Amino acid sequence: MDDGIIAGRLLVATPQLADPNFRRSVVLLVEHEEDGGTLGVVLNRPTEVPVDQILPPWSELVTGPSVVFQGGPVALDSALALAHVPGTDEPLGWRALGGSPAVARVGLVDLDAPPELLATELTKLRVFAGYAGWGIGQLRSEVDEGAWYVLPAEPGDAFMDDPERLWHDVLRRQGGDLAFVATFPEDPSLN
Repeated sequence: MDDGIIAGRLLVATPQLADPNFRRSVVLLVEHEEDGGTLGVVLNRPTEVPVDQILPPWSELVTGPSVVFQGGPVALDSALALAHVPGTDEPLGWRALGGSPAVARVGLVDLDAPPELLATELTKLRVFAGYAGWGIGQLRSEVDEGAWYVLPAEPGDAFMDDPERLWHDVLRRQGGDLAFVATFPEDPSLN
């Protein structure tokens, strides 16, 4: 069954999702296995921690803001990175997300690889502490309950200069009812 949940798609939190880890979040799915789990990174949660404090060798390659992003509530002591690679080659130390063709040139970076190996290959890089994860069937259940919209990604979503606007901007570009959802107040009780 094609439910749209594939690597390279976005999970956009609906206004009903109250979990503080995911409130108004935009998650890029980086892995999805029907008989396994799903892994993603929250794209719009920059921290105040500069990348050079955590991964100094990679700090020169990071696309602004050059801070670590909180990728999700799981394994906050580990890091992963997303990078955009132009062209058609698959450089050593980089793996395409697969799934959605819209983000075919966005992939995961092996942070154990020497940065100089990829320095000339990458046009954009972002580092995340932690990730979001779902067990078998868990994400499908959350989507069915109305917690998430599953939407197409654009290559620039993972590297937006103003990540706090991403939730609004992704919903706006959908048009129709979802564009209207983008105007949903942060606190409806103040309306």
